[in-house]
Amino acid sequence: IYLLLFLIVFAETGLVVTPFLPGDSLLFVTGTLAAAGGLELGWLMATLCAAAILGDSVNYSIGRYLGPKVFQWDDSRLFKREYLLRTQRFYERHGGKTIVIARFIPVIRTFAPCVAGIGRMAYGQFAFYNIFGAILWVVSLVLAGYYFGNLPLVKQNLSIVIVGIIIISILPGVFEYLRQRTRS
Repeated sequence: IYLLLFLIVFAETGLVVTPFLPGDSLLFVTGTLAAAGGLELGWLMATLCAAAILGDSVNYSIGRYLGPKVFQWDDSRLFKREYLLRTQRFYERHGGKTIVIARFIPVIRTFAPCVAGIGRMAYGQFAFYNIFGAILWVVSLVLAGYYFGNLPLVKQNLSIVIVGIIIISILPGVFEYLRQRTRS
């Protein structure tokens, strides 16, 4: 079970092509299972933290490897060199908090480390925020599942709670998107 959970979280955070895998809801449900005695809480959090940290590190490395190649492309409908340069400047100013906050936003969580690599964010800075963000993400959601997952109300409505977690996870990205649209 721990290996399977490790692989899911690693793939969701480490492979740009797997943003559809569960993240927040998986962490919450595994916390619930730990509270019910199905998983050992310490091993669970250690396994998931390791998977999240390693996943983002691999994803960053992919971006770092692809970055120089991407900079050689001519402008097209899908790629504009100006956007890449803007991304680089953004990561110089806001890279750390982006890496941490992205942990809590599905899909963005999968792309942020790769973009940080493409944007040439310094690896030491990335590693610090990667580790901090992974621990914060895993521990907060697993413990939320552990402490709230076995309440009768949550147990009886677990699928609704999972949908709620997904909606709450997406809201910051939606608000930021709407804020940017109103500025334009």
